[in-house]
Amino acid sequence: MTRRSFLRTSTVLATGAAAIAAGLAPLRKIGHYSSVEEFLQKQYKELSPAEMKVVLTRIEGEVERQYGIRPHVRDYKPMSGVQFVYALNLSRCVGCRKCVHACVAENNQSRNPEIQYIRVVKLPNDGSFDLESGDVNYTPKSVPEAGFFYMPIQCHQCHNPPCVTVCPVKATWQEADGITVIDYNWCIGCRYCEAACPYFARRFNFATPSIPKEQINPKMSYLGNRPRYKGVMEKCHFCIQRTREGRYPACVEVCPTGSRKFGNILDPDSEVSYILKNKRVFVLKEELGTHPRFFYYFDI
Repeated sequence: MTRRSFLRTSTVLATGAAAIAAGLAPLRKIGHYSSVEEFLQKQYKELSPAEMKVVLTRIEGEVERQYGIRPHVRDYKPMSGVQFVYALNLSRCVGCRKCVHACVAENNQSRNPEIQYIRVVKLPNDGSFDLESGDVNYTPKSVPEAGFFYMPIQCHQCHNPPCVTVCPVKATWQEADGITVIDYNWCIGCRYCEAACPYFARRFNFATPSIPKEQINPKMSYLGNRPRYKGVMEKCHFCIQRTREGRYPACVEVCPTGSRKFGNILDPDSEVSYILKNKRVFVLKEELGTHPRFFYYFDI
């Protein structure tokens, strides 16, 4: 290589690097990309194990720089022979919202503004079932209130998820265990999935998520509870970092009345299998054909 060609090549490379840096500058301001490596990262399904290891280490460094705590981020894979489903006994739910707050704490959701995956709707116990007239902002001195019942709603992990169908960049998809996930590094924040979801289960980060250092859960999952970015979608993922290790979701463990049931529908001896066989279960908006994996029932 002559000196002239060396200088020309070096100039082209420098110009290209400057262009990439300039392109990243406005993106860095919204907190989505903090490095060239992050900007050039492949989609989740294209990452080799070695590449994923590098990505996880980078994310751990990003979290440490932002929150001052070193997390342990893993890529939890689905267990074979498992299809997760949820069953919720509306006769037992007292509307205490402990599930809401346990979910926020477990999954590193923004505190200011606070993002909640679970909505609890207070409905009149009059035989009707009009969700539009329900109250999600009830503030009584104590619960339950006479004459009402409570219906928690979150991601229903549909067998036929419309949110996946509309995503233009394949940033969301359904995994082998039935959980619909999001690659936060691949999401472009178009909010098509939010509009397509009939259960109002997806949340958009309008602002940079805020989590106090002392409230960070350091046990994190790439597809689950690692801190998200401004400008991306997020939602319930059945606590991947727990359930894919054989544990219950945080909302199930904290429920004081035992109204929440969770397990593997492929296991005929599981509690959820018993409920689906022996209780009069129903799903929300059955007519839409989404086939939720989230079932409701009453003790009747």
